[in-house]
Amino acid sequence: MKVMSRLLFCSALAVLVSGGAAAQQATPAAAPSDIVSVRGDRPGPKFDKRLFGQFAEHLGTGIYGGIWVGPNSKIPNVRGYRSDVIEALKAIKVPVVRWPGGCFADEYHWREGIGPRGKRPVKVNTNWGGVTEDNAVGTHEFMDYSELLGAEAYVSGNVGSAPPREMAEWVEYMTSPTGSTLAKERAANGRKEPWKVPMFGIGNELWGCGGNMTPEYAADETRRYATFVKAPDGVPIMKVASGANAEDYNWTEVMMQKAGNAFSGIGVHYYTVPGSWEKKGAATGFDEEAWARTLAKTMKMEELLQGHSRIMDKYDPKKRVALLVDEWGTWYDQEPGSHPGFLYQQNSLRDAVVASLNLDIFARHADRVRGANIAQMVNVLQAMLLTDGNRMVKTPTYWVFDLYKGYQDGTVLPAEVSSHWYKNGGHELRAVSSSAVRGTDGVVHVALTNVDPNQPANVTVQLAGIAGGTVTGRILTGTTMDAHNTFDAPDVVKPVAFTGATLSGGTLSVTLPAKSVVMLDIR
Repeated sequence: MKVMSRLLFCSALAVLVSGGAAAQQATPAAAPSDIVSVRGDRPGPKFDKRLFGQFAEHLGTGIYGGIWVGPNSKIPNVRGYRSDVIEALKAIKVPVVRWPGGCFADEYHWREGIGPRGKRPVKVNTNWGGVTEDNAVGTHEFMDYSELLGAEAYVSGNVGSAPPREMAEWVEYMTSPTGSTLAKERAANGRKEPWKVPMFGIGNELWGCGGNMTPEYAADETRRYATFVKAPDGVPIMKVASGANAEDYNWTEVMMQKAGNAFSGIGVHYYTVPGSWEKKGAATGFDEEAWARTLAKTMKMEELLQGHSRIMDKYDPKKRVALLVDEWGTWYDQEPGSHPGFLYQQNSLRDAVVASLNLDIFARHADRVRGANIAQMVNVLQAMLLTDGNRMVKTPTYWVFDLYKGYQDGTVLPAEVSSHWYKNGGHELRAVSSSAVRGTDGVVHVALTNVDPNQPANVTVQLAGIAGGTVTGRILTGTTMDAHNTFDAPDVVKPVAFTGATLSGGTLSVTLPAKSVVMLDIR
């Protein structure tokens, strides 16, 4: 598929990335003043690397053409996996990948995806586009891909249309180190050593495409299925319950009350949809009201995490069970001319800001929220990467994950923000968002986002308990709200060096340009 682009003057914009981004660091005297207080003297919980998790569903060209082209493809590949995609994902240290869905998982039968590829059954993908699925990518292909990336596997089991025995046998097939019949079958199919499956989903969206269950029935089914997910001794598997749809707090209440002892993680799904589900809005070509509405809806994530966490605290005060945002991101009308049901959308600077806001929110709830999976990794919804034949482009969202990658497994440092408000069209949110983490290498990373697309901000960052002599940074911004990368102009939105911050004693003075994401490193 070709990306539908409005930026036909891409070469000019590419020049603006290197020259224009720096120019935007100049601030008018009237810029508002905001204060961020980073408390290095009050270290918080770990920013679990799983919060940077990805999602790869059999949907559109997310798998086929996105990560897999087959070993005989002319597109450079490693055993069938696209080399360019592998390299790009390894660069941002992808920690975990959720597979095979999504709604696809609710009709997935794992035996259809093992054995010689040419002999695997061909089925219809009833959820996404009605296209045929030849099962070329199955258990062996996905697990091997996870190892290639250096990522953990988060496998979603089929509760909606398969019996518990099927799930139990799949787990044994993947993880058993014994000489059982299933372990021998795995070896005969090319994998002698067992795989690690650190995360296993007990169904997906049981309230919807996973079976349209009531929470009471779903809780009973979760207890039943989880009973038969048995890992070998000494091999931990986080059993993840199918969580709520957005603000369905009753779902979490019932699941925690009736089945909370059967799992160690529970999900919640929330998508930023600017409009209605029937008319979501365009990925590009939007006006400022749509920009503001999208970002305001993104901030609902804060309310949702607070609400679900309060319920979980009631039944699990020691926070044994993790809350996982295992589907999140923007969802727009798919690109005109793309295949119906493939959920292919362009990715702009607006999406980059959405990603940074969510990562900041996750930092504020890192004691309970210990995993997340953006939807999705390649070519679907808010993707990291877009591909077209032998070409690949990194999206603005990819670059935000690159900016924040130093957060992985670091220690959250509380960041208190006193900011003016950005308002447009009846929507309002604080103009400045921030979070901070002391990385595992000791470097303090401070993220700053200015959601105002028109006005820069003067930000004073007060550093308590943080010793550092130098500050460096990178900035992600663009000339327009919908600035985006295309196959012909892949570097329109890309981080460049940021020079608008100075460090004096325990204070950072930052000139934060409009519509920008900045990451500062203090050493």
